[in-house]
Amino acid sequence: MSKTDLIRKFLQFTNLEGELDDYEKIHNTIEAEMIFKGTNLWILVFAIIVASVGLNMNSTAVIIGAMLISPLMGPINGMGYSIATYNFPLFRKALKNFSFAVGAGLVASTAYFAMSPISTAHSELLARTSPTIYDVMIALFGGLAGIVAISSRQKGNVIPGVAIATALMPPLCTSGYGLATGQFEYFFGALYLFTINTVFIAISSVVVSQILKFPITTLVDSAQKKRVNRWISFVISLVLIPSIFFGYKLVQKERFNENASKYINNIGFVEGNYLMKHEINPVTRTITLVYGGTQLTEEQKTGIQARAVDFSLADASIEFTQGLTFDHITGRNEEMNNLRSEVVRLQGELQNRQREIEKITAINNTGQEILNEIRTLYPDIVSCTFGNSLLFQGGTTRPENEYVVILTVDNRNLTAEEREKVAGWLRTRLKSDRIRLFFETAGK
Repeated sequence: MSKTDLIRKFLQFTNLEGELDDYEKIHNTIEAEMIFKGTNLWILVFAIIVASVGLNMNSTAVIIGAMLISPLMGPINGMGYSIATYNFPLFRKALKNFSFAVGAGLVASTAYFAMSPISTAHSELLARTSPTIYDVMIALFGGLAGIVAISSRQKGNVIPGVAIATALMPPLCTSGYGLATGQFEYFFGALYLFTINTVFIAISSVVVSQILKFPITTLVDSAQKKRVNRWISFVISLVLIPSIFFGYKLVQKERFNENASKYINNIGFVEGNYLMKHEINPVTRTITLVYGGTQLTEEQKTGIQARAVDFSLADASIEFTQGLTFDHITGRNEEMNNLRSEVVRLQGELQNRQREIEKITAINNTGQEILNEIRTLYPDIVSCTFGNSLLFQGGTTRPENEYVVILTVDNRNLTAEEREKVAGWLRTRLKSDRIRLFFETAGK
């Protein structure tokens, strides 16, 4: 099959026009879903209350339910569709209904949170106050899925999924929470997320409507088209640029948190001092360390700060706070000195035990690795017993380390030449000549 045929088949496979619904049906569907009166109005009100309760109680399941029943996607798709077809009366109608829906949402959610006795900002609320470029991607691709589903004869269950993914209702209700509690950083952050979702769902509707060549039913000249395209570009830039900045800041925060966590795990014990508590602030790039034990000297503090460079934290501010210290106990008598020594001894023991556990884990892993590697050379070898033993000999006082390896062969005996090759491979693999190797046949 030639490259041209492959490309033709691919284009036929991805073509949307074969499942495209009648243009008039698409138009009527979009126009009907963007009107808020009667059923749609009451569904909107109920969805707002459900979403507000879910945010107030920090219930993810309730919030998802509110997103499923929310009819907010209708006027947004209507705005995108009307822009793509240059149907300005329909655009004004969609914008009017959308503005009404947003106003109703803000009023209802603000009233609910003003009356609610619970005013704590839970994680579900906070998640809607810091939008980034990733929210732009969710809104854009979710909107593309939604408008493609509307224009297809096979609607499926895409629209509810898009409603959940793009999450129009929760940020609108979070804005109401910000108004009700006077926390305007929540109001503006959530409103910006809602704007991102709205704009890029509408843009996706514009793109798909133009790709599918929805008919233009109104008279429009080239100057009007250029003006509309300029406005679209301006709105996209206005919404997109801040989200890129916030996305960059989010990545920087996550990277700082990850590096700081690795750094903290490395400085848990410093010469008789134990890290009792720590705080990481990615906004100010500050790490606060609370140590207990002996009083940290300036030299010790300098050493701890120097380790931060190894974890890409050269610009981080490391602050120290002294917790429990033996030096501050009045008298510092022999009993306290003994207690300090005992604490240090126990810490040393814990570290030794940890090293022993790591050795045992490494031995277990080595046995599995040997079996996996040797089976590529000799598939008949079905199991491997591996251990690190001690060899005691007469005339010596100290035992010597020796590896013991037992290989089980399936239904045959390896030849002497094959056994010698396996032994040589093991000596190279384990970097040791002290290997005691045994072979056994499976089933015997």
